[in-house]
This record gives sequence, C-alpha cells and structure tokens, in this order.
Amino acid sequence: MSARGSAHRVVAIDGPAASGKSSVARELARQIGFDYVNSGAMYRAVTWHVLQQGISPANGAAIAGLLEKTRIDCALDRDGSRILINGVDPAEHLRDDRVNEEVSSVSSVPRVREILVEKMRAYAREHDVVMEGRDIGSVVFPDTPCKFYIDASPEVRLRRRQAQGQRDQIAARDRADSSRRASPLIIAEDAHVIDSSNLTIEGVVGEIIGRLKMKGMKIS
Repeated sequence: MSARGSAHRVVAIDGPAASGKSSVARELARQIGFDYVNSGAMYRAVTWHVLQQGISPANGAAIAGLLEKTRIDCALDRDGSRILINGVDPAEHLRDDRVNEEVSSVSSVPRVREILVEKMRAYAREHDVVMEGRDIGSVVFPDTPCKFYIDASPEVRLRRRQAQGQRDQIAARDRADSSRRASPLIIAEDAHVIDSSNLTIEGVVGEIIGRLKMKGMKIS
C-alpha cells in the first residue's frame, strides 16, 4: 500500500473546510497506529510567514522568492506533524483571522505547493501516515489505494466553524480552493466519499477502518 514518493503506507483524507476531516484523521491515526500529518497547518504556517514579512498574498512571485530563502523544517511527535519556519514554531498563530483570510491565496501559488508537497512526501518515506488536506489523494499521493473524501452539508460545516470560533466564510473558501489552478480541491476518482453531516467522529473512523480492512490492511 505504498504510494508515489513513499516507502510506507499512506491513508489520504481530503475534504473541504469544516468537514470534520482533521478530527477524523487524527483519531484514525491514533487507532491504527500511524502518524498524523495535517497538510493544512503547513500552508497556514507559510501564510503566517508571508504576512509577517509584509508580502501581499496576491504577489506570487514575491512569495516564491521568499520561500527560496526560507528554512522550512518538518517533524513528527506524539501529537502529529510540526512545522518550523526559520526555526520558529507558528502553531499559536495558525488560526489567526488574517491567516484564515489569506491561506487560500497563498496556497494557490504553484511554488508554494511544489515545496510543501515534497515535504509531505518526505514524511511518508520514513513513516506510515494518515495525511489530511485538500489534494492528498489527487496530487500528493495519487497512487495510494487508501483515499477518503470527507464532506458535510454547507450548513453543518458553517455551524462547526462557528463552534470553533473561526470567522472565515465557508462558501468563499470553497470557491477559492476548488477554482485555483494549482492542485484544486477535487474528489479523487477512486476515493471513498463519506458524508459526515449526521455521523460522529467515531462513526466516520469506523467506516474508514472497515474499508481499510476490506483492502487488506492489517489493523490490530
């Protein structure tokens, strides 16, 4: 069950904002003993760095130039993936309002995606991973047989976002992520789609584990 750029097994969890994919991916990783990687946190960290440097999120050339001079270190610990920007951990700023507003713009820069996709693939060269994002099954690990797309109704996702204290607009984020030229949010052709609108996290995780077992994955 290895995937392109990977020496280990990869479970890809994709979906739109507030679909529940992060909670599902984290719990799934815990239950099957894989490492958890949040690709969205990587894009948010880069967005934070861009804003800190006073660069416009619309200036793709300047963003690409900045990243060529930036040290990006990725690591794993018991809580999942971590990313350091020039030695600084921006974790407490990843949900700042400005980051929420601009992460789609920064993520649409092709060079940003090239650099971070390589970082994502590096995780899987050393570890079995559950990785969640928006293009994990379609672009980052297109060859993994373990692809899931978690969705929910716009109304449910909006309520979840508000419960998290986040103020970004779900509809606008959906349009930006689905229409960008570089690695847009799409459902991979061979992904299993799960509507989490009326399911608990445990319910979604249980369905995924059942599918993984059907595919021959040994789970203790």
